[in-house]
Amino acid sequence: MSYEPRFHVVLHQPEIPYNTGSVGRTCVAVAAKLWLVRPLGFRIDDYYLRRAGLDYWQHLEWEVVDDWPQLVANIPESRHWYFSKKATHSYTEVQYQQGDALVFGCESQGLPEEWIHGKSDRCLRIPTRPEVRSLNLSNAAAVASYEALRQWEA
Repeated sequence: MSYEPRFHVVLHQPEIPYNTGSVGRTCVAVAAKLWLVRPLGFRIDDYYLRRAGLDYWQHLEWEVVDDWPQLVANIPESRHWYFSKKATHSYTEVQYQQGDALVFGCESQGLPEEWIHGKSDRCLRIPTRPEVRSLNLSNAAAVASYEALRQWEA
């Protein structure tokens, strides 16, 4: 199924198929395109990936790219919002625009340090209590995606 995405959700080197499947389901719900940047911690035809996305996967607009430069060729870095527990700005402090990309790192490592170093104005944090190291990847993508929608539909 093809549609004009409102925005993009990027998963850099995702490792867990269930998380990616759940993010895919959220992307269908909010009309976002899902981008997966290799290497992936699973096969695209993985049973668990499809299982987590249930019957929504057929409605998902998605693309896999081999590396970061290939993603940037499709979505300019000026449109990226980087989500990191190391960021100081809250995800609610910025104005999302149609066509922006919400960029999330892999479950075990997050985003590469060099991507967020020197880009504090583009790095966002979803606040959590100190007892929580980080949110689950699929939860973080959903929280951020629905904040963008809230801004546009308010």
